[in-house]
Amino acid sequence: MEAYKSFAQVYDLFMDNVPYRTWSEYLIKTLRTYGIQDGIVLDLGCGTGTITTFLAEAGYDMIGIDSSAEMLEIARERADESEEHRFDILYLLQDMREFELYGTVRAVVCACDALNYILKEDELLTVFKLVHNYLDPEGIFIFDLNTIYKYRELLGEATIAENRDEGSFIWENDYDEEERLNAYELTFFIREENGLYRKYEETHMQRAYEIARVKELLTAAGLETLAVYDEYTGQPVKEDSERICFVAGKKTDRNGEKE
Repeated sequence: MEAYKSFAQVYDLFMDNVPYRTWSEYLIKTLRTYGIQDGIVLDLGCGTGTITTFLAEAGYDMIGIDSSAEMLEIARERADESEEHRFDILYLLQDMREFELYGTVRAVVCACDALNYILKEDELLTVFKLVHNYLDPEGIFIFDLNTIYKYRELLGEATIAENRDEGSFIWENDYDEEERLNAYELTFFIREENGLYRKYEETHMQRAYEIARVKELLTAAGLETLAVYDEYTGQPVKEDSERICFVAGKKTDRNGEKE
């Protein structure tokens, strides 16, 4: 959870191939499918606020939470500097394992495999319990996770590198299949005002979770799994799905009321 310090400076540069708008359209469609047309929505692990902003554009009152001060600084600067993205978004520097809000929200979203950074099951359960605590009775929780298949078959021992004028990076992966932990060794070079490049290094850790276990943890937190989809497509999960989207809500008691 200590990731994204120096990397925050070039995060948007190297993540420009991520289909944030497509993902946001899926989130908005899913929210509206479950009757959430407006109201307060919490974006857990919001990063630099790209998805947070798209949801704000769709009419939702957004709260963004992230544990990286550097990422939130960029999110706030973007909101201040861009006329078309001038929304009253509340950004909070908090760890999702112990976040606090002043009241409940209509929905919680958590995208871009942010929950894979939760390395222990008991801590993932804690996150789910907090979501349950702050979720309206008819609210929903939408999140995604990278799959075991992706870590084992695609990342594994792979090395990814990219070279641009603004900066370059080397991304080395080391996946421990027994522990289901993937270590990202990031080395990147950021161009400074004098034209020279400064070297930075970071280590990121993520854990892969089995779908069945995630469902069990949701149930233990008082949430029920409403749907599980392949990566932001609304289609069934496949053996080679790289990312899985979950939709959850508060469990219904025998009288049809939300717990």
